[in-house]
Amino acid sequence: MSQDGAEWTATRVRTLHDDLVDLYGPVETTEAHGADPDRDPAEGVRQLLTTILSQNVADQNTARASENLFDTYADFAAIEAAEVAELAEVIRVAGLPETKATRIQRALSAIREETGGAYSLAFLDAMPTAEAKAWLTDIKGIGPKTASVVLNFHFGKPTMAVDTHVERVSKRFGLVPESASNARAHDVLDSVVPDELTYPLHVLLIEHGRTHCSARNPDCDNPVCAAYCDCEGC
Repeated sequence: MSQDGAEWTATRVRTLHDDLVDLYGPVETTEAHGADPDRDPAEGVRQLLTTILSQNVADQNTARASENLFDTYADFAAIEAAEVAELAEVIRVAGLPETKATRIQRALSAIREETGGAYSLAFLDAMPTAEAKAWLTDIKGIGPKTASVVLNFHFGKPTMAVDTHVERVSKRFGLVPESASNARAHDVLDSVVPDELTYPLHVLLIEHGRTHCSARNPDCDNPVCAAYCDCEGC
């Protein structure tokens, strides 16, 4: 029996997290997640470019495009200076090659101009989360999901990256209104999910979306769906 209509508070979100942990086990925060003063400043830029490549494409194609990109060009300056058509061919496996090539070069240009010549996103670490997110999303082609991936995964900032699994499960659970846009879903989840649960809940919601709460023919025979979900399968 679901809790349809119940108000989502931080306490209830913590309960959902705990119930998902009971089903899938705890999420371990790896060394690759969160701010690290000893980390190469270029890693944040690499993550941003890789996340742009990942937009609307399978993980294996993202990995191939990313490998092609960083193997082909010596540094970020060379990527920014490349002919768009040439860059598009290098990353073609990621889909939308001309669009993504333009977005990558636009992002590198914005970073270089912000820092006075360096290709580093380290300046975002000192910004409040909302300000850092606004800086990234002001770059045309970078939406809230791409910004949230970089800010949460690289800097450990409390902002939820809402992919298709997170959005679907959140709407079925009533965490996010069914009619909400993806951008609105980011705002809603950022407002209700406790900061310390942003990353683990993101991982757990994706796991639940892949394992049980699929887009078609969901497998609702599990205690989490029984407690929170009101989809047709339940």
